[in-house]
Amino acid sequence: MERRFVPIKLDNYRPLRDIVFESLREAIIEGVLKPGERLMEIQLAEEMGVSRTPVREAIRKLELEGFIVMVPRKGAYVAGISVKDITDVFELRAALEALAAGLAAQRITESELEELERLLVHTSSSTEPMDLDTLVAGDISLHDIIYKASRNQRLVQNINHLREQLQRLRTTSLAHPGRMRVAWEEHRKIVEAISERNVALAQTLAWEHIENAENSVLEAMGVVKEELHNEVE
Repeated sequence: MERRFVPIKLDNYRPLRDIVFESLREAIIEGVLKPGERLMEIQLAEEMGVSRTPVREAIRKLELEGFIVMVPRKGAYVAGISVKDITDVFELRAALEALAAGLAAQRITESELEELERLLVHTSSSTEPMDLDTLVAGDISLHDIIYKASRNQRLVQNINHLREQLQRLRTTSLAHPGRMRVAWEEHRKIVEAISERNVALAQTLAWEHIENAENSVLEAMGVVKEELHNEVE
């Protein structure tokens, strides 16, 4: 069987279980570990060069964060993402992103605004021709700056938790035809509203940005949002 992990190097003082947890979470987010795949403690421990204990502890933590589901008498499996899960998480994230953008409009520094402007310039050339990796990295960095500028660490923690749950879908959203250029333009308008200290507009644009990302993901999956809501009702 192909090895998907390299032995962990203990080059810092962090607990081993945390290092194993981060490695497994990243593997799930990046699609190395597929939805529905069973996680074998012995195999993972051998690949990472650790005992089963930190692997077991990491799996328990991943279960708490929704990345893994435990099936009685069968073991641990990588959690799939249902359409309802996607819409629920996007709904929460839209509200929190709006709050973060509004707070950033009040609290952002000039140096942070300069960072945002530089990112816009850097990612502008990545939309045509399409450079998905650069745009994804720029998207993450831009949102990180806005989160930081909110000056609310609890808010940042909650948004990042939601963002991690949808990380597997980021490429799906941006790869949707025409979405990259539209996303860049949405970023530009959000940055402009924040730089003008327009709290209400920054909130509205941030909310719409996340809703549009959600729509791109659902369209790529062949799901119409209105039909989904009708089914739920």
